[in-house]
Amino acid sequence: MNAGDSRAPVTARTRDWRWVAAAMFCCGWGGNQFTPLLIMYRADGYSALTVDALLGAYVVGLIPGLLLAGGLSDRYGRKPVMLAGTVVSLLASLLMAMGVHGEGWIAAGRVLGGLGVGVAMSVGSAWVKELSDAVPGAASDAGTRRGALWLTLGLGLGPGVAGVLAQWGPWPMVLPYLVHAALMAAVLPLAAARPETRVAAGGGGSRFGAVRHPRFRRVILPMAPWIFGASAVAYAIMPQLVDGRLGSWDLPYATLLTVCTLGSGALVQPLARRLDRTTSARAVIISMIVLSSGLGLSAVAAKVASPLVALVAAVVLGIAFGIAVVSGLLELQRLARPEELAGLIGVFYALAYIGFLVPTLLALLAGIASYPVLLACLAAVALTGTVVIVRHSRAHLPADPALAQ
Repeated sequence: MNAGDSRAPVTARTRDWRWVAAAMFCCGWGGNQFTPLLIMYRADGYSALTVDALLGAYVVGLIPGLLLAGGLSDRYGRKPVMLAGTVVSLLASLLMAMGVHGEGWIAAGRVLGGLGVGVAMSVGSAWVKELSDAVPGAASDAGTRRGALWLTLGLGLGPGVAGVLAQWGPWPMVLPYLVHAALMAAVLPLAAARPETRVAAGGGGSRFGAVRHPRFRRVILPMAPWIFGASAVAYAIMPQLVDGRLGSWDLPYATLLTVCTLGSGALVQPLARRLDRTTSARAVIISMIVLSSGLGLSAVAAKVASPLVALVAAVVLGIAFGIAVVSGLLELQRLARPEELAGLIGVFYALAYIGFLVPTLLALLAGIASYPVLLACLAAVALTGTVVIVRHSRAHLPADPALAQ
């Protein structure tokens, strides 16, 4: 073990990572289950401002979870921090189930749900990777791909189940959250039985050194906000632009878009691994090209108000999301030192979540230009970022001795 390395000397069993990944899956489920229910709360009398505020409350917990949990896990270990995030996610759903008594309960649940997702993304991703690495003969990138896949599945399946239960089940404002809480309660003891992969780390040194790496700034940074920017366009903007064609099917359609976006993102992730190259940013570039195509299709869908075209656009944007998140994490894995991995994953996802500001930005600009024009402009901006990444695709590779300082 190198000096300053705080990895615990553990040999994990082949299945250990799966229960931690299951906890990540459940946290993702809880964080995103509220998304398709926005229409239900609006129909129940909540103002658009209140619903948007409840949606945004998620970020209040998410950002601290992303940026602080990694450092806490370096100091106290992956297990206690990830288990705390799992408990927080369970409590979040219980609070949201109390939302029938007032929106304050929902707001508190949204904040805690965001915190749980932030912990899962940063600490859970690192724990799954380290457990995977501890299995003899494991591929070096297996843990990175596993964490990304299970988190994506949770982000996609959670809103799918919540939307179905809200549309056709009893107690639509309670049952979706209770189902998630029960799932979390079942997974928690199984994750708690997994081995720790880090011991207490000493102070000193920067946990974010790779942020200053030229490849982070010129390859990862231009792509990261588009990860959830793609998702935001697919399932936050598209339903609003075609709801005049849907009648009473607006909630199921919003659910469908969410599931198709993140479902296609999950299905494409094995392909994303094959596209990745250590000698270039090929997978990142492909994700940006697909993203630009999806934004172009979104502009067309907005112009013709077609639910079918919007659905196709959502699938394309979901594919871009899946390739981008895996390729970005693999790039990051090659840049980060072991002691800064959890913190850097948190920074990466925090940058990715900037993309959720896209709906707000477009709403502010809607008085200046129409949504088809705005979405076409987004596609042009994405293509500009793609050009930057292409220019630096083969530059500043981690193996470059000039940068190995």
